[in-house]
Amino acid sequence: MQYLEGRKYVVQGIFLLVALIFLTRLFFMQVLDGTYKLAADKNTLQRIVQIPYRGLIYDRKNQLLVQNTPVYDLMVVPRDVKQLDSARFCELLQIPQEQLRASLKAAKKYSRIKPSPVVQNLTTPDLAAISDRLADFAGFRIQARMARAYRTPNLAHALGYVGAITPAFLEKPRYASYQAGENVGISGLESYYEDTLMGRRGVQFKMVNVRGIEKGKFRGGEFDTLSVAGQDLHLSIDAELQAYGEKLLAGRRGSIVAIDPKSGEILAFVSVPNYTPQLLTGKGAGNRYMALLNNPDRPLFDRPLMATYPPGSVFKLVNELVALQLGVVTPGTGFECNQKLVRCTHRHEPPRNVSIAIKQSCNPYFYQVLRAAVVRGQAPNKYDDAHIGLAQWQKMVKSFGLGEKLGVDMSQEKRGLIPSPEFYDHKFFNKKENRQHRWSFRNVYSLAIGQGEIGITGLQMANVLATIANRGWYITPHFVRGIGQGGPLPQFRQKHYTAIDTTLFKYIIPGMQMVVDGNGGTGNLASLAQYGISVAGKTGTVQNPHGFDHATFAAFAPANDPKIAIAVFIENSGFGGTSAAPAAGLMIEKYLRGQVAPYRHRMEDWIMHGDFTKKLHGM
Repeated sequence: MQYLEGRKYVVQGIFLLVALIFLTRLFFMQVLDGTYKLAADKNTLQRIVQIPYRGLIYDRKNQLLVQNTPVYDLMVVPRDVKQLDSARFCELLQIPQEQLRASLKAAKKYSRIKPSPVVQNLTTPDLAAISDRLADFAGFRIQARMARAYRTPNLAHALGYVGAITPAFLEKPRYASYQAGENVGISGLESYYEDTLMGRRGVQFKMVNVRGIEKGKFRGGEFDTLSVAGQDLHLSIDAELQAYGEKLLAGRRGSIVAIDPKSGEILAFVSVPNYTPQLLTGKGAGNRYMALLNNPDRPLFDRPLMATYPPGSVFKLVNELVALQLGVVTPGTGFECNQKLVRCTHRHEPPRNVSIAIKQSCNPYFYQVLRAAVVRGQAPNKYDDAHIGLAQWQKMVKSFGLGEKLGVDMSQEKRGLIPSPEFYDHKFFNKKENRQHRWSFRNVYSLAIGQGEIGITGLQMANVLATIANRGWYITPHFVRGIGQGGPLPQFRQKHYTAIDTTLFKYIIPGMQMVVDGNGGTGNLASLAQYGISVAGKTGTVQNPHGFDHATFAAFAPANDPKIAIAVFIENSGFGGTSAAPAAGLMIEKYLRGQVAPYRHRMEDWIMHGDFTKKLHGM
């Protein structure tokens, strides 16, 4: 038995010895052999990251909006820089020595062994002028990549832009695999869909001699990996409609958002003042960005997502639906136009029912609608009653996607504000006296007409109209309808239902149609009745304590089979019916009919120059 036990250890020893021999040989072949060859030939090994081809961006009609174009970056590996003649180097590159010193300092701080950019966005002629002499400068090499090129002068805020990754970005987990000098989506869709557009990097290992001349692949490319191109994005944006909307609001401040109600797809996303996307690409992009940033007109400001306004009279539609849901009014309920409660802006027929009230936008009527919804005798005193009623009102209003981020496929979206009882508790708390002042409906009644503390974005307003068009549900608005060969992201396929019964929406739509097509309707200038298209809409004039009032109009069409919902805000433009409404009408006509009738082109000039009211009255 001892003999057998001894043989077992001998066999195990033989197996271990053979394994050790194989491992030693493998190490020699894969590591030492290559290292010796590099040393013998006085070569160095370079690890070159292959940046994949970034995905393209198309509009809903497959028109190419964003493509790629080749550019070159001069990179440096600080460890490999030897006896640099900086004066001669800067003369070759036509850059100041201060820029070179700053680049080398930043590169050493980032990494002594990884490449960092010195000069970016070199063109092919630039490269031809320096490539032969660059071999005299150890540690420097050219890295090719693809830069963005924009084939449209429009849609800058939605597309966003691509730029060199910053040290702050490199510290974020999302960008752990990036290296200095690489490009990354900074804003807009380029940022939101960065992982999709970027694709997967490849790596090549090359042998380079001391003069920087390539000597071939290391071990025949055994360790190289291929890059995988990013996926294309197919947007829901109609490029022609987008361009038309930007033309209409040229020279103004405001926004237009158009949505397909059935799918949540964004058809147009206009923010003005704006800029051309190509400005933020190529040489000098940083300087041009700073010029835009310091421009007093704020062209970088994304108004449809970030500007919050009181919605004005458009919000009366939501308040009416809440009151109908609570059962405190019916479609036939009428209220006196009592201007002792709140001022009404114009003379009109008595608001005998909801349709007439919506058509005439009667402020006292909607004051009494909201009062009926909030003050319902649910507590023994008016203060607690208003507190309870407003909390219930806020919950139902927020179900329209208000007061919260909708979740659009863009960053920087603002929530807006639908005030809660706690908001007013805080507002009426006297810090000096350290006590709470009570508040009642009389303190919040301006919410009845879409004024006061309430604030919504242009995107949210368009979504409210899409919700009414769908009779009580919406799909989160989104720009991308297809990724590669697939559809949108899963979150952009779900229906979201409001707290309002779907059967109640039909009671407000006739009044909205009367706003546009009825005699004396406040939105007559958006009418397309001559084409047999019924538009359901609502005008609004938003009080502005800092100057002229803002004009707004929101609508959907055709009223009985909606294909487009739209919201227009034009700052400092007065009454919504004389500036925002015609802009919306022209946009709807452009989308549904494919063109705008020649005789209606004169409206374009009136909208663009802000003097529609004067033109209308022959002044």
